[in-house]
Amino acid sequence: MPERVELWWARRQFSKGVEVPYPVGTYRSQWAAYPALVRQYHPDLNAGIALTQVPPAADVLLLWQCESGHMFAATPSEQRERPGRERRRSAWCPECSVLANPPRMAARAPGAERAPRRKPQRTLCAKTPELPTGEPFVSACAPKPASAVEARMRTDVFAKLAVTAGFTAIRTARPFFEHLEVWPDILLPELRIALEYDTVGKHGLEHVGKREEADRRKDRLIRASGWEVVRVRTGKLQPIGPHDIVMSSWTTRSAELLVDALRSIRGPLLVDAYLR
Repeated sequence: MPERVELWWARRQFSKGVEVPYPVGTYRSQWAAYPALVRQYHPDLNAGIALTQVPPAADVLLLWQCESGHMFAATPSEQRERPGRERRRSAWCPECSVLANPPRMAARAPGAERAPRRKPQRTLCAKTPELPTGEPFVSACAPKPASAVEARMRTDVFAKLAVTAGFTAIRTARPFFEHLEVWPDILLPELRIALEYDTVGKHGLEHVGKREEADRRKDRLIRASGWEVVRVRTGKLQPIGPHDIVMSSWTTRSAELLVDALRSIRGPLLVDAYLR
């Protein structure tokens, strides 16, 4: 059961036999990927303990304050998983989230019993073509490129490698949400490698918390389809796969680093055969 931060800190002092169990900055790299939570956390509300002294998986109740002034208690894990599929800044605060999307009360006749709520069944999209698992194709449902940086990365990659461009999806054996397909940012069909560009986004909501879990699930489906995944992780995001590349941003040298990662997966002999 989660305990108050003062009690948790005192217990860690006793078990470790030191005045400061976790020095300031110990967990800076783990919290760096959550800029919204860094803004919400205030040491003066938490016995003077800095956020970088708290392990992200600690079972401890911390006090947080959102940008609108709402104060609430939550564990580090609860906060890191809070955004879900929402793309609003308010998703980091439970009160703001309710205000942004208030629950609707269904009207019913006086004395009538409330009918049990049934969870709607998901139906698979019928637009996915009947193809073998692992086959790349152009999807009618694939989203447009999300950012200018992603578009630049795509241009740099195809300027470097003479592989087939234009594919947007991979057919999967199991569904990813409502589709039997996944949409990596870039597909290199001759190498059977999918590329992803990850950043936390404007409000620190992207590729963190539950969205990171969706990324991991997506990667498992890609690998199960006979492909490998390389994620370019920026904005202090940590690697989640064996071939991920961490960099501050996409630069002119990034394509070279990416090619080196491709060589480590498929070997220099195959990859260099496609260099322009």
